[in-house]
Amino acid sequence: MLLKIHPETPGQRQLQKAVEILRDGGVIIFPTDTVYGLGCDVFNHKAVERVATIKGVNLSRANFSFICHNLSHLTDYAKHVNNLTFKLMKQYLPGPYTFILDANNNVPKIFRNKKKTIGIRIPDNNIILAIVEELGNAVLTTSIHDEDEVLDYTTDPELIHDQYKNIVDAVIHGGYGHNVPSTVIDCTGSEPVIVRQGIGEV
Repeated sequence: MLLKIHPETPGQRQLQKAVEILRDGGVIIFPTDTVYGLGCDVFNHKAVERVATIKGVNLSRANFSFICHNLSHLTDYAKHVNNLTFKLMKQYLPGPYTFILDANNNVPKIFRNKKKTIGIRIPDNNIILAIVEELGNAVLTTSIHDEDEVLDYTTDPELIHDQYKNIVDAVIHGGYGHNVPSTVIDCTGSEPVIVRQGIGEV
């Protein structure tokens, strides 16, 4: 299914359809403020396993991130966040950044492993933020890579749909995506460290 949602003013009916798919254990592809993402409801383990299978990774070693609606969701997935990290996140989010934080006890239950860290994203994108808000909890996310060896990421949602229409439950068409991923900042040590320079400037 190709679900068209207006990027500036997302329609409630289309948003509700996307949320219903997630609640039913579906897997969707959606726009962010960087590349298109593949994801599901973080609390549906079968869907999480399905995302890992589609991505071709072992779930116990997967570096998936969570998209939250705002910083108030942090305590659901992360341990105590120090003042420096919180200020940094408040400054840069919503935006094209992934913050790696120490995971709390909820995260290993989701991944069924001893995962000690989690990436947190709050993209500057109306569509996915509205979906997460309506769902009521985080959405698991991982980047969609292109099969072409020259291209890292597909930016056209219609081409993404052609490639994934028989694999996922819906592709959300929210306009063209970027071909550069988020900047990843590891905040688990004494000082924040940039582990991947992406579209977000620090």
